[in-house]
Parts: sequence; C-alpha cells; structure tokens
Amino acid sequence: MTFRFSFRTIAVGAWLLTSTASALAAQCGTGTFESWLDDFKKEAVAKGISQSAIQAGLNGVTQDKAILARDHSQQVFSQTFEQFSGRMVPPRMTRGSNMMKQYGSVLSRIEETYGVPGEILVAIWGLETDFGVNIGKFPTTRSLATLAYDCRRSDMFKAELMDALRIIDRGDLQPQEMRGAWAGEIGQTQFMPSSYIKFAVDFDNNGKRDLLHNVPDVLASTANFLKSYGWKPGKDWQPGSENFAVLQQWNKSEVYTKTVGYFATQLAHAP
Repeated sequence: MTFRFSFRTIAVGAWLLTSTASALAAQCGTGTFESWLDDFKKEAVAKGISQSAIQAGLNGVTQDKAILARDHSQQVFSQTFEQFSGRMVPPRMTRGSNMMKQYGSVLSRIEETYGVPGEILVAIWGLETDFGVNIGKFPTTRSLATLAYDCRRSDMFKAELMDALRIIDRGDLQPQEMRGAWAGEIGQTQFMPSSYIKFAVDFDNNGKRDLLHNVPDVLASTANFLKSYGWKPGKDWQPGSENFAVLQQWNKSEVYTKTVGYFATQLAHAP
C-alpha cells in the first residue's frame, strides 16, 4: 500500500539502526553517489556478502531522485476506518473468497503450522497488493541505495540494502526480478528485506523462499511473521485483543489493522 511505509517501516527503524559505524562505513550525503556506493560495496564484502551478489545487485545502480521526492512528500494517512474499509474491502470480497477456496488446502496446512487462520492471511494479501497483482515496479536495490545515500534515515536503509543483497546471495531471488514499492517493500504481501530475511519460509520445499511468485511461500511467510510476534491460535482479532496488537506489528495504523480484521471476518462468513 502506498501509505504503509510511513506507519510500518519507520516504526521499526529504531531497531534497524546500527549502533557503531565500521571503518568502511559509507557516509551518507558526502561525495558523489557513485563514491558512496563504492564504499558501501566494500562494507558489504566486510559483512560477508559475496562479490557475485554485490555485483549482481549493485552494478549499474544509480540514484533515483523521484524516490527522494516521494519520501520527502509523505503525508500522514488520514482516512477514517469507515472510509478506508468501505473503499478497500467490497471490491476485493469476491476475489478474496475465491482465493480462500483456491488455496484452501494450503491455508489449512499453514494454520496447522503457524496457528494463523487463512482469512487473516488472505485479507492482508488483498489489501497489500490485490492478491499479488500490484506488487510495485520500482527496482528494489535502486530504491534502497537512493534512500540510504540520503541522510534522513541512512542507517536504516543501509541495513535494508544489505539484507536485499543477502536475499540475492542466498539464491531466493534474482536482482532483476526484485521490484516492488518505492521504499523497498517486495513481494505479494510487501516485506521489507529485513523481514524477508527473518521470516520468509520455503513452504513448498522447492529450495527458494520466493515471496514474489510463490503463493504458498507468500502466505506461510506472512503467517510466520505474525506467529513470531505472538499470534494466539483460536483467539479473535478484535481491537483490544492480543491478536489485534500482533496485527499492529504488521502495520501500526489502527485504521489499517481494523480493516484487516473486518475483511477477515467478512471472509470467514462468506458462502
């Protein structure tokens, strides 16, 4: 979602910040972008990322001023729950219900493994990317490098760029297919690279954690995220509940979280 970054990614920025800079640390905003990127590549080598992944992920990467314009012009999300849910849920109900049926066996296995019901996962999937239709078009490493060079949240985005290279390094995705939202979220439920590294799972055991193309991996990884933050199996997700608090780890916006719960409840009662 276009607004999601301001609520979720910034909120987790505090624990993404690196406490000390290494001797090789690329300093934001100083010198040219190209010289900064050269320093970042050296830092990546020092952190154990392979030369092949660094070359594949960063060669030819340039600064994108349009990304900076988007970042600097972010506005606080201000729609009410009634406005947002009314706009987002009804157009997605039929497709969401069909997805519940199409992936019913997968969703059942995911719930057995992680305790998260399918309607919650399908609701998130629908709200984030229209069930994988609109995953974003921005090259991930270019977006992250641009934001890391900028000094507003440099340490945070450097950490995310490093994790994007780790995704390439472990063979989950090829750099040319890593396209997503302007702030670096990738996949059908829009994981930042750090969350991808922590929570992505290879649910169909094909050797890759693919959150761009592989629906079982997408849904199971989303469930793994929620379980890791304390999802309580069999409990409700109404505002004030423990599971509602877990959903707010996914997105800090109360309006968004209430809409996930409302959408999931509608799916649970759909014929």
